[in-house]
Amino acid sequence: MATRDVTLIHWAAASRALRPGAASGDDCLVRPWRNGVLVAAIDALGHGPEAAQAALAARATLEAAPEESLHRLLQRCHARLHGTRGVVLSVAVFDETQATMTWIGIGNIQGVLARARPYRAGGDAVLLPRPGIVGRTLPRIGPETLAVEPGDVLVLATDGIAPEFGHDPLPQEPPQHQAERILERHVRGDDDALVVVAVYQGSAP
Repeated sequence: MATRDVTLIHWAAASRALRPGAASGDDCLVRPWRNGVLVAAIDALGHGPEAAQAALAARATLEAAPEESLHRLLQRCHARLHGTRGVVLSVAVFDETQATMTWIGIGNIQGVLARARPYRAGGDAVLLPRPGIVGRTLPRIGPETLAVEPGDVLVLATDGIAPEFGHDPLPQEPPQHQAERILERHVRGDDDALVVVAVYQGSAP
């Protein structure tokens, strides 16, 4: 998949199913909305067609209402996925008007926001997801909002990627190269795997 440009970000994804040619329970979504863009990584429990169907249902629910609050989006997904295998997911929303990114995580999807200027107050940020399964058990948590600037890099990775990926430097290269490099270096090989990379561009001058 080549690097794709949408309002505010350049993004790309790289993925690998547990078994070559099999349906993957890992999916992603990048969806522009009125004031920005939503980025999500989704991991359904288990593998195969049923997992893929649950991931697709979560994606469709997020895609239908990207302008809603993250709290409300999670509630929508939770209701839609009742009776399925359920999913874990992480969602980030970039807001053009505020120059912010708001994110939230349920389950074991990893998230890192690597700063273009690491010396900024706070430095790089790590998403702290909460235990739970969307469609089964939804914890009470609130999203976190961070200021962003052009060149900041968001990486979301499912648990088919070893957590050590977050210690790798993110060189200035196209998002597709970054996603593929993380996948090749850190894929665990015992689960479906997905990496999403989004580089914040900021508002047009």
